[in-house]
Amino acid sequence: MKITGVEAIPFSVPYAKPLRFASGEVSAAEHVLVRVHTDAGLVGTAEAPPRPFTYGETQTSIKAVIDGIFAPAVLGLSPLAREVAHQRMARTVGNPTAKSALDMALWDLVGQSLGVSVTDLLGGFTDRMRVAHMLGFDTPEAMVDEAARIRELHGISTFKVKVGRRPAALDVAVCRALREAFGSTVELYVDGNRGWSPSEAARALKAMEDLDLSFAEELCPADDVLGRRWLVRQSSVPTFADESVPTPADVTRELLGGSADGISIKTARTGFTTSQRVLFQCEGMGVDVVMGNQIDGQIGSLCSAAFGAAFALSSRRPGELSNFLDMTDDLLTEPLQIVDGELAVRQGPGLGIRIDEEKLTRYRQDR
Repeated sequence: MKITGVEAIPFSVPYAKPLRFASGEVSAAEHVLVRVHTDAGLVGTAEAPPRPFTYGETQTSIKAVIDGIFAPAVLGLSPLAREVAHQRMARTVGNPTAKSALDMALWDLVGQSLGVSVTDLLGGFTDRMRVAHMLGFDTPEAMVDEAARIRELHGISTFKVKVGRRPAALDVAVCRALREAFGSTVELYVDGNRGWSPSEAARALKAMEDLDLSFAEELCPADDVLGRRWLVRQSSVPTFADESVPTPADVTRELLGGSADGISIKTARTGFTTSQRVLFQCEGMGVDVVMGNQIDGQIGSLCSAAFGAAFALSSRRPGELSNFLDMTDDLLTEPLQIVDGELAVRQGPGLGIRIDEEKLTRYRQDR
């Protein structure tokens, strides 16, 4: 089986309400659907979510680099030659979500050709993931109401709270309101998206010491290495790295340098191939991980769940798999369902992605 073509299709699906956080705001899923075609008639599928405020990629740049550089580099390869594809794409600097989508589509093809799921190919530890839901900036009352609604409808009891506003008292008030509303029945952790300085973050964490936060993620600028090391030493709350660890080398630097206690793994950023390397690094160094969310649609959430469920370490914590709930629609013929706080991995060959072609025609941006 050989690769005969690669499609990069830009599409846009509106959100029911914008998701706001320290580094930006998202009001529509302006993503790129990536499909890899073969001479056997099989098609591997994934999506790339551009985050210009984090990685510098845009919908236009993702399509351009796939069409102009990555597609020609993989044409004629076997989908099994993932290391060759990885090495050829690595010649081009950056473009993490474009590379990752193509990588995951190759894994999808391998699973389809062998008649097994990607989760089983990767490790097959379990068939489902517990789910954490991400709460964007709003008033304390609105964020408590959203958490209550999500818990009632979907059984989710773990919430990632976006912080990083100035003054920090705004976010402290939100976290306190959530803890007071739900007591010990929910798990809370915070994500600053690099919004605070180390001293601001230290004061905020001090003010939230009694709220039993599980961990705090990327509170300070990713390039402030010394500041983040100082913060880790000050804080009794474990610190997880996200935007500061886009590569395995960055993971090594953060962990050995003492500026992180754990790592957020995002398949949208590191695909399946590099996410494995990051996971095994963390396992070898005895640190915890969380399956993060790139504000993914259902395709991206399905990919993240497929990877997270494959390994004991990545399935230990609830994964951030629910933000597609804020979208008005999606491209899958069979929408994902979160039941009793869990998302089941699709059974069957590959990733189990089936695209509704009518919806793709409606939402694509290149026609």
